[in-house]
Amino acid sequence: MMEKIFDHRDKRENLMKLSERISRWICDQVEAAGAAGVLVGLSGGIDSAVVAVLAQRAMGDHVLGLLLPCYSLPADERDAMMIADAFGIRRERVDLAPVYETFSQQLPEAGEMCRANLKPRLRMTALYYYANKLNYLVAGTGNKSERLMGYFTKFGDGGVDLLPLGDLTKSQVRKLAEELKIPMQIIIKPPSAGLWAGQTDEEEMNIRYDDLDKIIVSLEKRKEAKFSKAQLSYVKGMVARSRHKRSTPPIFHLKSV
Repeated sequence: MMEKIFDHRDKRENLMKLSERISRWICDQVEAAGAAGVLVGLSGGIDSAVVAVLAQRAMGDHVLGLLLPCYSLPADERDAMMIADAFGIRRERVDLAPVYETFSQQLPEAGEMCRANLKPRLRMTALYYYANKLNYLVAGTGNKSERLMGYFTKFGDGGVDLLPLGDLTKSQVRKLAEELKIPMQIIIKPPSAGLWAGQTDEEEMNIRYDDLDKIIVSLEKRKEAKFSKAQLSYVKGMVARSRHKRSTPPIFHLKSV
């Protein structure tokens, strides 16, 4: 029994140290850029909640949480406001639905994914408007699991200045959220990009986060994972096909001719 207690304490100390390291890193990034603070898009999900709290620990009052509903679920907005209020994070709200509607009317008909991807790109436009106005950096909320699978919108939620959770799997983010005292209703909430009603990350990616995270860890450690060849092949394929989303645009170099 004593071993389990000590193990639990060790894990908690590690999580405390991790939260402190990330907060210091955020502060360092802001100082290096000569910026005045951090801007976070609050979606009502676990990732944005964790980033906002870590940013606040790093920058104090120099953090702004921006709520950017765009035909979003009312419950998500309520959760976002709850996080801001619970942790005393300054917040503002911009309703992007009218902008989305007007912009869509000027574009040709297209599939659901084309229309859905407009939302995160409009949100990033609004975030950078505020960032320019305040001289803040935009902190992205993407985690390692989503990043490796390419589960983000290029030049949308992927277009940010820094990624505090970019090297943490979803499972690690959940543990960190518990340490930060994020409300349990946010932690257990089915992850969703909120692009349309009923959408969930796991259905979109066609894999459970728990399985995905274990596969990612096994591939990084070059250990044999206890998963089917089909699952391993699927994850490897998604990582390879989405590499362009994690890279800066390729540049043609004259000297290479």
